[in-house]
Amino acid sequence: MRAIPAQLETSESGHSLMDPFGRAITYLRVSVTDRCDFRCVYCMSEDMAFLPKRDLLTLEELDRICSAFVAKGVRKLRITGGEPLVRRDIMTLFGSLSRHLDSGALDELTVTTNGSQLARHAKDLAACGVRRINVSLDTLDPDKFRAITRWGDLAKVMHGLDAAQGAGLKVKINAVALKGVNEDELEALLEWAHGRGMDLTLIEVMPLGEIDGQRIDQFLPLSMIRARLAARYTLQDLDDRTGGPARYVRVKETGGRLGFITPMTHNFCESCNRVRVTCTGQLFMCLGQEDAADLRAPVRASESNELLDRAIVDAIARKPKGHDFIIDRRHSRPALSRHMSVTGG
Repeated sequence: MRAIPAQLETSESGHSLMDPFGRAITYLRVSVTDRCDFRCVYCMSEDMAFLPKRDLLTLEELDRICSAFVAKGVRKLRITGGEPLVRRDIMTLFGSLSRHLDSGALDELTVTTNGSQLARHAKDLAACGVRRINVSLDTLDPDKFRAITRWGDLAKVMHGLDAAQGAGLKVKINAVALKGVNEDELEALLEWAHGRGMDLTLIEVMPLGEIDGQRIDQFLPLSMIRARLAARYTLQDLDDRTGGPARYVRVKETGGRLGFITPMTHNFCESCNRVRVTCTGQLFMCLGQEDAADLRAPVRASESNELLDRAIVDAIARKPKGHDFIIDRRHSRPALSRHMSVTGG
C-alpha cells in the first residue's frame, strides 16, 4: 500500500487546542468526499449536485491537515463522508494516518460508513489500525431500507457487517429515529444489534440541508423513545464516553449498550471536544453554526505548515459555546442550508 509522504510536524506538538470556554479539542472528524452511493431521505435530495473534484482536498492535503491537528493534541480521528469508502484510493489515506497510531500520537483512527463497501475494505481497515467503526443503518426491512436510502441494498450492507466483524472490527450501529418510518422497529433493531455484539446509538434527525419533504414530519424526540424502551427494558445509566455526543445506557436484558444523541431535545454542547473539516478544507468549529475557517488556501499557499497552524489556532479561538439547532416550524426550513454530506456525517 503506497504511503503518503509525511509532513514536518509543528513545533507545538503535543499542545492541546483550547477553545474560549476551556474545552480541549481532541477529536477531529474529517469528510473525505461529499459523494455517496445512497440518497437517504433525511440527508440528501435525490438529485444532489456534487462538488467538482478540483474543489476537493487531495489525499495528501487531507493527510497534512489531519497530521497538523494530531501535532496539536488531537487524539481521535474519524473519517467520514458522504460515504468515505467510495473515495478513490481511500485506503492510502488510512494507511498513511496509521503512522500516528504507531507513534502513539493518536489514540484512535475510525470511520463512519453506510456499510455498502465494507465487504471490500474491512480487512484493510483492520490492517491500518482501525479497531471500531460506526455503520449507519435505520431499518432491518429490505423494502423500507431501499425507501429510506433510495438506492441501497440491505443484503450488501449485511454482507459488509459480516466482513467487518470477521476482520475483528467492533461495530456500532447508528440509527436515525424517523417518525412514522422506523419508530415501530427500534426494539427489534436493538435486540438484533445486541444479539450480534454490536452497540446501537439512536439519533434525532438534524435540521441540515434542503431535502425532499419536511423534517418536522420526520422528527421524533428520543425522550419519547427512551421512555417507551424503559417500559420494556431495564436501562442502567453509564458514564461511558467515546469522544462523541452520545449518552449511554446498559440494557440489562440484552447486556448491550445503547446510546442516545439528542441535538434537538437535549443540547450536548457543554462537553464538546470536536471540530470538523470538510472535503473542501472548511473547518467548522460547530456542526450547528455556519462560521468556518478555510484551511485549503493555507495548505495550497505554502509547503510549510506555518500558515495552516495559524489558521487552525485562530479558528479554535472562536469556537462557539453551543449550536443553534432548531427546526423552523413556521417556514419548514432547515436550521442550516448545507447538507450533512457536505459537512461530514
